[in-house]
Amino acid sequence: MSALRESLGFLTSRLRQVGIFVALILIVLLFQGLTGGILLQPQNVTNLVVQNSYILILAIGMVMVIIAGHIDLSVGSVAGFIGAVAGVMIVHWGWPWWAAIPACLLVGALVGAWQGYWIAYVGIPAFIVTLAGMLIFRGLTLITLRNQQITPFPAELRALGGGFLPDISGGTSVLEWLTVILGVGATAALLIQAFKERRIRRKFDLESEPLVWFIIKTAFTSLLMLIITFLLASYRGTPIVLVVLAALVIAYTALMNNSVFGRHTYAIGGNLHAAELSGIKTKAVTFRLFVNMGVLAALAGLVFTARLNSAQPAGGTGFELDSIAAAFIGGAAVTGGIGTVAGAMIGGLIMGVLNNGMSILGLGTDYQQLIKGLVLLVAVGFDIFNKNRSGGGGGIGKRFKLKTSPPPAEEKPAPVSNETVEAGRK
Repeated sequence: MSALRESLGFLTSRLRQVGIFVALILIVLLFQGLTGGILLQPQNVTNLVVQNSYILILAIGMVMVIIAGHIDLSVGSVAGFIGAVAGVMIVHWGWPWWAAIPACLLVGALVGAWQGYWIAYVGIPAFIVTLAGMLIFRGLTLITLRNQQITPFPAELRALGGGFLPDISGGTSVLEWLTVILGVGATAALLIQAFKERRIRRKFDLESEPLVWFIIKTAFTSLLMLIITFLLASYRGTPIVLVVLAALVIAYTALMNNSVFGRHTYAIGGNLHAAELSGIKTKAVTFRLFVNMGVLAALAGLVFTARLNSAQPAGGTGFELDSIAAAFIGGAAVTGGIGTVAGAMIGGLIMGVLNNGMSILGLGTDYQQLIKGLVLLVAVGFDIFNKNRSGGGGGIGKRFKLKTSPPPAEEKPAPVSNETVEAGRK
């Protein structure tokens, strides 16, 4: 009973992180029932991953920008512009795909550097700079394409947006075995890493997570990964873009959690003035954040263009709204300083499941926009409500009388020796 009470207290103290994960599960179960089981069909799960991959890529960079206390409204236009540049390079100029991809990423970095300079070194708010960038790069997209789409692209580039890893079984097996091997290996690596981190925290007396909750969380996450592996292996295997996305999530999670740059990003968003006084080069960090955002926007534009096999004048429209919504639904704070890459991924998946489920049900875009707007409003409202309740001393844990952490010990004044008194008199 005490272990259960301790776990419930821990959950209430981590309601921000746990709540979005529970929300994703409930939304999946809801649409699984409403669609008659279509949502979790292997083919639809694969489509769900492929269709939302570019939004998830953008969400990684967006959550980092939001953590630092900024915003980027231009990512959709930048993604569309990079798609247009790729079309001109590959189709019109005859560049090989393997040369065009790094060239497009370099153009994205230059775009990010352009915007980052105005924000970091000139001091113009990010909202204004990126709003101008949204207009500038949308116009450049139309100019580059001359208001016409460019198609087709080579098969190698199309594989980036809609291709799959090779089937090592030759199509003779019910399951695609390369996907099974990758999925089981990733699950095993997750388990080893989770127990390793817990052992390290216990060694330095930093562990605050109850054992019961740790076991439940780890077992559920592992089971979820195995289910997804089975669903993907039952159709065509692992999409190439999923491998790219997994590599990005691992790399950027490590960057934000274990690097000086990540700690500086959180410090800037938490308190800019204090970060400056502590010696952090806030301008340089901000500049690099927007360069990184430009590169990820370029990658998202390449994935989107490759999936459609076409560079279109309207490409990337609305991407900035979906990526911002993914970051906020995933737990990023409006005021900055709080957020995770994993949370942004969960937020992006919530948006993806909503889009996919409502499309299966045949809801029009009018109702889809309405529902997504309400979900975003509720997510941010819940975040602010939870923060205000905790900050005001009337947190949810206290309301239900759940013990979340031991009370601090009462400090007693240290005894004053005679030598100290004599020294003070002298």
